Amino acid sequence: MPRYDRYMLSQFIMVFSFFAFVLLSIFWINQAVRLFNHLVGDGQPISVYFEFTLLGLPKVVGTILPIAVLASTIYVTNRMSTESELAVIQSNGYSPWRMFVPVAIFGAIISIMMSLLTHFLIPNSLYHLHQRQHEIGKNISARLLSDGRFLHPADGVTFFIRQIEPDGELIDVFLSDRRNPDNLVTYSSKSAYLVNEEDSVQLVMLGGLAQNLNTADNRLFTTRSSEFSYDITYLLEDEAINLNQVEHANTLDMLWDPQAIADWSGASLAKVKHETHDRFAQAFLCITVAFIGFSCLLVGTYSRFGVWRQIAMAIFLVVVVKLMEGYANGMALSHSTAWPLLYVPAIAGVMLAVLQMHFASHPASLRILRTVGLNIRRTGDDPA
Repeated sequence: MPRYDRYMLSQFIMVFSFFAFVLLSIFWINQAVRLFNHLVGDGQPISVYFEFTLLGLPKVVGTILPIAVLASTIYVTNRMSTESELAVIQSNGYSPWRMFVPVAIFGAIISIMMSLLTHFLIPNSLYHLHQRQHEIGKNISARLLSDGRFLHPADGVTFFIRQIEPDGELIDVFLSDRRNPDNLVTYSSKSAYLVNEEDSVQLVMLGGLAQNLNTADNRLFTTRSSEFSYDITYLLEDEAINLNQVEHANTLDMLWDPQAIADWSGASLAKVKHETHDRFAQAFLCITVAFIGFSCLLVGTYSRFGVWRQIAMAIFLVVVVKLMEGYANGMALSHSTAWPLLYVPAIAGVMLAVLQMHFASHPASLRILRTVGLNIRRTGDDPA
């Protein structure tokens, strides 16, 4: 590899690593705080928190990669332009198309990284994440043993514990059962224990009060007892979880027989084809973003105000590509034959980059366009 290509590629990768780390930290902190409050606040050990964080990491990395590619491409090209490195390279006979080679290599490397994420890491991590979420949901301590909070473990049921002692004693327990609208039951006790039996879980309340409200005749019955038990097994019944989701499926299986994956997951055929081709489109989008970021900064002459207009143009073109991507996603999810639209945003972005590179290689054509546009504006402003 020539020295220029190695130098440019090393600059791109180094700056890309920095931006990726910064963006990943921002996204990770934003999600980690909410995850910490949800898991650790519900009594889960810190190891579960780190496990969930690692399983959600591939999805976050896939989100920030295109942003990091754009930021690194613009930063490196702008720095080399302001420090006259690009001018020196061009004076040695390098055309804009020749200077484009390390950008293409850089985009291809990031595209391979994105492909590994979308085809392997993200599906596997989502599968294990959903599986662990189901296992955590079955844990009684996550569902019921949370002090100082009103919990709703089932429809029509409210459970509250003021304090949990180290020996497992529950202090000041409140349980409201409104599942039967004709008979509302409320239990309260100074202390209680959870007792596991062979096929049930009993809440044994000491010094408790049971109140039954018959809504038919508005009669209230109260019962005081030094000890009575309440079966809470129904609160811990497992809900069926479907791990056969399109997001967990193998890409080759979806390409080979999408209808079989649709039957396996219960999703529509359009959803299966969208998921399949979107994984490829996301990888191509990384190349497109790198092309746009580099090509836009090569267009234009020197200005003492910098290249902020070229940077704004690059960001604007990427936003246009993302808007096209949103429209293509909607169409692909609605019609099973519309999946080719998923590749249109990336192709359109590459075409825009090629057009920018043409203007950079032939500045005269850009000057002609500017002259024509100026003449048209003057003609429109002429009162005659």
